[in-house]
Amino acid sequence: MKHTKRLYGTLVVLFAFLIFAFFYVGHAENSTKNKIPKVGVLQLLSHPALDQINKGLDDTLKKHGYVNGKNIQIIFQNAQGDQSNLRTISKQFVQDNVDVAVGIATPSVQSLKNATSTTPIVMGAVTDPKGFGIVKDNQHPGGNITGVSDQAPLADQLKLMKQIMPDLHNIGIIYTSSDMSATTETKKMKKLAEAQGIKVSVSSISNVNDLEQVSTSLSQHVQAIFVPTDNTIASGMKLLSSIAAKQNVPVFPAADTMVKDGGLATLGLSQYELGEKAGEDVVQILKHGKKPADMPITFIKKGHLIINEKMARKLNITFPDSVLKKAHTEGRIIK
Repeated sequence: MKHTKRLYGTLVVLFAFLIFAFFYVGHAENSTKNKIPKVGVLQLLSHPALDQINKGLDDTLKKHGYVNGKNIQIIFQNAQGDQSNLRTISKQFVQDNVDVAVGIATPSVQSLKNATSTTPIVMGAVTDPKGFGIVKDNQHPGGNITGVSDQAPLADQLKLMKQIMPDLHNIGIIYTSSDMSATTETKKMKKLAEAQGIKVSVSSISNVNDLEQVSTSLSQHVQAIFVPTDNTIASGMKLLSSIAAKQNVPVFPAADTMVKDGGLATLGLSQYELGEKAGEDVVQILKHGKKPADMPITFIKKGHLIINEKMARKLNITFPDSVLKKAHTEGRIIK
């Protein structure tokens, strides 16, 4: 009899355990199914180029059915150009267990890289990912980072400058010394131009407060100014273009958004398209379980022609028919 009671007792405990396990596992499975993914977006600072990357990212996620607050949580943070903000936000993303972190601009990606080696990171525009030590290889990143390069088509840009200014024999390049992307493109453009017999004067700034003095000096002894992919100068593009215009010197920027702020022309990458490509990478990770280690870095090779007719009139520059025709059929004209 005692054995029978003991057996019944054991069966009751076992039955209760099975019921508990059944409901616990079922609840856990439902919680997993109902969990919406979190995407942390870290933008270095605000200016039209980086804002367009973020817009391209948002629009692409929406196109794939991700609606913020409904089936995805997008945590957007702007570091306002402050390194300590970058570090704090990056650590917070890790603590919040975001499913994917997106870095818009090189410093944002570097900060995220320093904060985690496991959370998937998508680069929203880094000029030279391998050269900067962000990935091991552009085709086979091998870690937790993938994304998009914003390496401008510099040879095509120089060709455009010579088309518009056939007698071009000297140019100035202005860049921010702490900006790795800008530094890389400055070196490459200098080499390209000098190989074609063009004299190059290079000036750098430490921050936007230096821009007025440095650009005033540079524009006094060059025919044109080239601006690489540079976040600091992009934020001060209107100032740079107005100073250069006083000397009848056109500014050719690498980024398409900088033409609207006073640049004369560019054959540059679409910042919005960079954001779209980054968004596609986020979707591949969230929806299809792809690993950044196996996702090659995207390089966009074709630039978009944008010309600024308003600035051309101000500088008394006439665009060649070939440039005008291409801008009408394939590019964009700012009037």
